[in-house]
Amino acid sequence: MDLHDDGNMILKEIQTLEGHTDRVWSLAWNPATATSPVFASCSGDKTVRIWEQTPSTRLWHCKAVLEETHTRTVRSCAWSPSGKLLATASFDATTSIWENISGDFECVSTLEGHENEVKSVSWNASGSFLATCSRDKTVWIWEVMPGNEFECASVLQGHTQDVKMVKWHPTMDVLFSCSYDNTVKVWAEDGTGDWHCVQTLGESNNGHSSTVWALSFNAEGDRMVTCSDDLTLKIWETDVGRMVLGDDHAPWEGIIASGAADDGLRFFLENKDGLHVKYVDINNITMYG
Repeated sequence: MDLHDDGNMILKEIQTLEGHTDRVWSLAWNPATATSPVFASCSGDKTVRIWEQTPSTRLWHCKAVLEETHTRTVRSCAWSPSGKLLATASFDATTSIWENISGDFECVSTLEGHENEVKSVSWNASGSFLATCSRDKTVWIWEVMPGNEFECASVLQGHTQDVKMVKWHPTMDVLFSCSYDNTVKVWAEDGTGDWHCVQTLGESNNGHSSTVWALSFNAEGDRMVTCSDDLTLKIWETDVGRMVLGDDHAPWEGIIASGAADDGLRFFLENKDGLHVKYVDINNITMYG
């Protein structure tokens, strides 16, 4: 992202990466490769690709193709906080765990239990828990054990429709899930090992009126943004310490980027005069839900 002469920010394409033979669903940066950036992509072609930037040329190349493990679309991918493990969630109802062993990525564990499509996967901040969600309306929390073993710590039932995404709070072991049932649910452990829903964000408390597709936190974790099929983004102020989220849209700082089926990318930022909107429309982009 560069700064234009008139003070506006502009995006420039630096390279097009080709290789997937079907739609690309998700991307994830490896958090532990600052000197030589690496990210993963997953696709409807049933594969995951690992991309690495060459330091000398600053060009990107495909370092590895992870295939012949998932039998259907790979919908979501996420690196562990250490960057050593990659979790991939698939419509084949499984989640695979990959490890880079002597330069080769190997599937070291396969998590089974969901009845059908796994839609999203997320690690907590310490890497001790992994969360998955599915069209079967459930959220699973897996505890990471020694030797790349994963033990189901809890199966969370509360959503009444397909669960689209799970996301851990960036600093605390509090899990958020969003669903086709128009809600976001907040899950926390009660100190005895049992997980339960501590709050549901729905239309009755200023939530969304249609499917909630995704959510994201700022780095501090005191702001959350959600996006929905109701054509809105909602900003939430959180008080995670008390396991309570505020009802109102909160003041916020920074930039939030959104992409939609109107073929546009829009950038939202706040200034001292209130919410100021800048946006860039990019033609010929198709977004799929």
